[in-house]
Amino acid sequence: MLQSNKFQLKDAYGVEDLRRILELLRSEDGCPWDRVQTHQTIRANLLEEAYEAADAIDQADDTALCEELGDVLLQVVFHARMAEETGSFDLDQVADGICKKLILRHPHVFGDVQADTPEQVLNNWEQIKQVEKHQETAAATLESVPKAFPALMRAQKVQKRAGKAGFDWPDIQGALDKLPEEMAELKEALAAGDREAISDEMGDLFFAAVNAARFAGVDAEETLQRSTDKFIRRFANLEALAAQRGLDMKRTPIRELDKLWEEVKARPSDR
Repeated sequence: MLQSNKFQLKDAYGVEDLRRILELLRSEDGCPWDRVQTHQTIRANLLEEAYEAADAIDQADDTALCEELGDVLLQVVFHARMAEETGSFDLDQVADGICKKLILRHPHVFGDVQADTPEQVLNNWEQIKQVEKHQETAAATLESVPKAFPALMRAQKVQKRAGKAGFDWPDIQGALDKLPEEMAELKEALAAGDREAISDEMGDLFFAAVNAARFAGVDAEETLQRSTDKFIRRFANLEALAAQRGLDMKRTPIRELDKLWEEVKARPSDR
């Protein structure tokens, strides 16, 4: 617990208080766990907290969102504090950098550039970003998409940037035609039993499916999440239906379970 001679306890706190708390936790008299952390050891925490905040948004839960954004902010301040200890940067420099970026990338607000639509704003943003990052080729813009992104998200962003460079199908039909082509190549790899080829061809199939999703105007990551949620819901209903009919799912042939699955799918609530 924070001692009163080190930190003033009060009813409400602000960002500066959070900065001070992290400073105390990382001090010699602070927390043994917090003291030994590094950017790498808490890297996963930042990702997890961001996903939990995204989940709160999806649930339209403002109370949870407030809490989860606090957890995200904690990670930001934590990393900034560790960097400050080594003299790399501090929280003020983090804020300074993002403020300058926002001003620079909104010339239609802080300058004399005209941008009347969200599309124009995004185009300006990308052009300015390429200049900032010294991305002189289209390939450089693809390479700049972080590898730490979820695979579907990264694939869709890479495809979108390649499309802006002119490497794209004229319409969705070209993307759809690639799906059976990639499926055929996967079947060949499976028949040959070549595990490396199987992995490559499976990846190509996923990549082609993401491209079709992009042309269809849907987010591949969100789409797969919804399908996974739908599968879980239907599986729960399948399990309940099997139990209702006295069936042991582990002993029931898959063809019988598939019939129950189709029955579940036919329900209005599961379509």
